[in-house]
Amino acid sequence: MWNSVALSGLVVFCLAVSTVNSLYFHIAETERKCFIEEIPDDTTVIGIYKVELFDPRTGGFMPSSPGIGMHVEVRDPDDKTILSKVYSSEGRFTFTSHIPGEHVICLYSNSTKWFAGSQLRVHLDIQVGEHAIDYANVAQKEKLTELQLRVRQLLDQVEQITKEQNYQRYREERFRQTSESTNQRVLWWSIAQTVVLLSMGYWQMRHLKSFFEAKKLV
Repeated sequence: MWNSVALSGLVVFCLAVSTVNSLYFHIAETERKCFIEEIPDDTTVIGIYKVELFDPRTGGFMPSSPGIGMHVEVRDPDDKTILSKVYSSEGRFTFTSHIPGEHVICLYSNSTKWFAGSQLRVHLDIQVGEHAIDYANVAQKEKLTELQLRVRQLLDQVEQITKEQNYQRYREERFRQTSESTNQRVLWWSIAQTVVLLSMGYWQMRHLKSFFEAKKLV
């Protein structure tokens, strides 16, 4: 009984930390839309997208023609380009992170004279970690039973949770280093201010003393 409860708790926890972002947005012909995704290291990311073209006759959006493509560019936290490729109007892109941190994902259309000035609606679904794995294909290739497949999913989710925890520790370490560096700079700035104030006070006292001596007031 306790094993069942523990397994159920693990499933709920794994579902609670799932990372799937689904949205849609509008872009013009030359507009560039970027998103920031915080990704642990050694993590697979899949983006599934679909481009629709605005129809002025109906006032709605219709499936785009094959002439419209989508340029996808991904940069890692070091601002290095890890993916830059032109895809069709509907499809998916995949990349794997090599360092933890904020990855910038940018999309823009491959502008052509036929569709200049057109407005596009892009549906985007970003799947991170175990959500990027096609388990139906895995089960078919490895001939896994339903129970074996579920265990495989749980193991992948636990691995992803571990990566997320490591990434959070990495962020905490960076925040601590930033805080210590800031505190040290504030301390030195305070010392510099104190030295300047003392120097100014000493100079003013010497100046006043010289003034009074010159006027023979002391």
